[in-house]
Amino acid sequence: MNEFNERYDTDSVREFTVSDADAGPYALTEGPDGALWFTLVHRGAVARRDPDDGRVTVHPVGDGPTVITAGPDGALWFTEYRAHRIGRLTPEGAYSSFAPRTPEGGPFGITAGPDGALWFTLSSADRVGRVTVDGKVTEYPAPGAFPSALTTGPDGALWCTLNQGNAVGRLTTDGHGTAYPLPTEGAGPVGIAAGPDGALWFTEIGAGRIGRITVDGAVTEYPLPDPAARPHAVTAGPDGALWFTEWGGGRVGRITADGHVSSYPLSRTDCEPHGITAHDGALWCALETGSLARIEVRP
Repeated sequence: MNEFNERYDTDSVREFTVSDADAGPYALTEGPDGALWFTLVHRGAVARRDPDDGRVTVHPVGDGPTVITAGPDGALWFTEYRAHRIGRLTPEGAYSSFAPRTPEGGPFGITAGPDGALWFTLSSADRVGRVTVDGKVTEYPAPGAFPSALTTGPDGALWCTLNQGNAVGRLTTDGHGTAYPLPTEGAGPVGIAAGPDGALWFTEIGAGRIGRITVDGAVTEYPLPDPAARPHAVTAGPDGALWFTEWGGGRVGRITADGHVSSYPLSRTDCEPHGITAHDGALWCALETGSLARIEVRP
């Protein structure tokens, strides 16, 4: 168990140091126990921040834990990008992992699917996998190159960004895939989330834009004020807006359903914000330099 001190505070943003700068907090999610769980990508660990006293407990796992999500079985599930495995961790700290069928596939994104299983991307192998809570793995071809993040859509399908295919992909639970090309060349989509408006929202890290795609494939793109912002992850906030990290500018951005953009600066322009999630009525993001940032949602 480790204890760290808060280091940065403004009217809207508070930052909490949760690791040393080399550990690399990368992605985070609210766990079934109401705590905030996050990956330490360079430490080979998953950590828990207590919601009451802020204490951090670190659990060793496989190499390169990356994206994390709460599973339907009351455990935390995450990709181990460098170990090429899917990890599972109970709130009590019991760890296990499962190997995808394709070796060296580079698992990255993961989400709880609409069918009671966990779905994940194998970015290096252009495949999408499914693992049941008891460890049975199935794989399907991705609908394009380098599938990255993925989420469950309002239509009961899995939606993923195709980073090197410059497209957004849709995959049914029986493995049928469709790709929707993006209008902007070199957009490099990464993060994706279901929005409160019945559409999917995604980041274009290469183009400095936020995209929106309807379930029938209509795409709208919104340029950010800073073209070099390099938006990375995105999530739906408790206020009906979408929130995203600006990896290139050290900010957290907010976009409304009608395209109005605002942003919140973090403590350093080089703090490398990656994952973002709603938790306890606020937005939290992981800063790879060793902190978690809490952004207050104001009316």
